Amino acid sequence: MSNNKTIKSALISVFSKDGLEPIVRELNKQNVTIYSTGGTEKFIKDLGINVVPVEDVTSYPSILGGRVKTLHPKVFGGILNRQNNDSDVAELVDFDIPQIDLVIVDLYPFEKTVASGASNQDIIEKIDIGGISLIRAAAKNYADVVCVSSVDDYSAFLELLQTKNGETSEDDRKQFAAKAFNVSSHYDSAIFNYFNSNHEIATLKISETNGKVLRYGENPHQRGFFFGNFDDMFTKLHGKELSYNNLLDVDAAVNLMNEFKGEAPAFAILKHNNACGFAQRETVHQAYVDALAGDPVSAFGGILIANTEIDKTTANEIHSLFCEVVIAPSFSNEALEILKGKKNRILLILNDVELPQTTVRTCLNGVLVQDRDNKTDSIENLSYATNNKPSESELEDLIFASKICKHTKSNTIVLAKNKQLCASGTGQTSRVDALNQAIHKAKSFNFDLNGAVMASDAFFPFPDCVEIADNAGIKAVIQPGGSIKDQLSIDYCNDNNIAMVFTGTRHFKH
Repeated sequence: MSNNKTIKSALISVFSKDGLEPIVRELNKQNVTIYSTGGTEKFIKDLGINVVPVEDVTSYPSILGGRVKTLHPKVFGGILNRQNNDSDVAELVDFDIPQIDLVIVDLYPFEKTVASGASNQDIIEKIDIGGISLIRAAAKNYADVVCVSSVDDYSAFLELLQTKNGETSEDDRKQFAAKAFNVSSHYDSAIFNYFNSNHEIATLKISETNGKVLRYGENPHQRGFFFGNFDDMFTKLHGKELSYNNLLDVDAAVNLMNEFKGEAPAFAILKHNNACGFAQRETVHQAYVDALAGDPVSAFGGILIANTEIDKTTANEIHSLFCEVVIAPSFSNEALEILKGKKNRILLILNDVELPQTTVRTCLNGVLVQDRDNKTDSIENLSYATNNKPSESELEDLIFASKICKHTKSNTIVLAKNKQLCASGTGQTSRVDALNQAIHKAKSFNFDLNGAVMASDAFFPFPDCVEIADNAGIKAVIQPGGSIKDQLSIDYCNDNNIAMVFTGTRHFKH
């Protein structure tokens, strides 16, 4: 038995009128009775189209400054009645309730109001009550009612209306109902998260309505998806679609370069979420050249990011390297044309967007959530553990190395000199192994470590690391401190004329 329904009446109550006019005109063309209220009613009247005020149905005016308009049994009875239920149909007649076949709602912009920095009172007033109730009622009764719950669905509904001449199947209505509950659940999650911004209630609600299917996940046999508004964060200028692994590397690159925002030109090259090259120089061109020198082998197929505009000279250098993604705040026109020379190379402009203040990852049969590590080590916050104090240039190198260390997989050691990454030991099970790896790598690319500095993401429980560093020529060390055996490392440094500073902050990255 067919359960097709023809739309004969509609209730329209929307915040955004964009795209509504053609729908209203088509409904009018199909002789659909239109009910409305407030600004939407005026909008329809101004189009010269007949509209029945909801107040004429309820015999009740809009009250409480518009807070109560549609919340009435005659409205919700018209939506929630079951057309195949004789008792429901009889009650519509007894109480003079009009049948409503279509509900179109676009909710108050709660999230946009919060994002705008509006006052608490303005935000509270953007918590939609009538609209969300209409959505839930119409979506619940999808067996008989079509629910269009967002301006984003106006065009799809208009096409359906025109191609089927107002007739809908149950599958059509169920699809719109699913979209409606997506809208309502997302809306309520946003409201809850606003009220629970300090996480006093230990409840996690994540709702991302912008989903993108990726080619695959970490490996070709895994499905992959990205949920988030990528276009808010980046302007993509060129290249193929980003993969799951590309996105992870881009995330690592952005978080690292945020440490150098507004500073002298800096350039980083990342591979597998870790920096394999990094330098800070007077020009972006020299920063790139010196970043590449840090590890030209690993740079192949890497992710490149600059904290300033990429110019023609730098683009010419980059163009000779096979790289997956290039990110910058801007590109000169000449640079853009050069870099577009490789059709698959992804070029992204990084917009000024605030990143989420919490990080989330699955763990066992649940989820781990933590505050973002927003602490950046600075010269002002250092404590000087040794008799020998670092020079001004060594202090700058120590902070430079510390920033990179913070964004490198633990256990890690970072070696730097003259604001250039010499090498890192990444993701090792022992800090000694990380240091030995870094020294070996630096020497393999002909770095002179005499006068270099060392950064560690955690304290040294033994003096072995400072001794190995000393033998390699390193003369200054930055580390969190806090080991019960700190004095052993301090003593070695004092005996061997090494400067060591403590940050007091550990930066593990697992």
